[in-house]
Amino acid sequence: MLVVYSSSVTDNTHRFVQKLDLPNVRIPLRLKDEPLIVNEPYVLVCPTYGGGVSLTGENSRPVPRQVIRFLNNEHNRSFIRAVVAGGNSNFGADFGKAGEVISAKCKVPYVYRFEMMGNEDDVRICRGGLVQNAAKLGLEKQAS
Repeated sequence: MLVVYSSSVTDNTHRFVQKLDLPNVRIPLRLKDEPLIVNEPYVLVCPTYGGGVSLTGENSRPVPRQVIRFLNNEHNRSFIRAVVAGGNSNFGADFGKAGEVISAKCKVPYVYRFEMMGNEDDVRICRGGLVQNAAKLGLEKQAS
């Protein structure tokens, strides 16, 4: 099972993914870096940006642009099987909004959300759920 993730310079999502102890690869932070191409099913883990928009009514861009670039590649998009989103509960209704957006656009399940870098319970629940449901989610690596 592969975890593809995006993390800002704060590295909160990076820390969470490392605690999952699953094979993982990071979407490059800088748009000038070589784009990531994946060739197997994966779960996408990403942070949510721009919280609180539901309260202000402003236009929101909760999905990091690096993730948008990654998913705009049809090949990469064809392998997404589920999404997990990080965020800040201070975002209110927008907590984990990136997961909702990606789930709807890519037609994959939004399986978990965690705050900041996640706590021990988040890691246990998320990892356990992914491992236990890998076959149902189509996250098992296909034989070549």
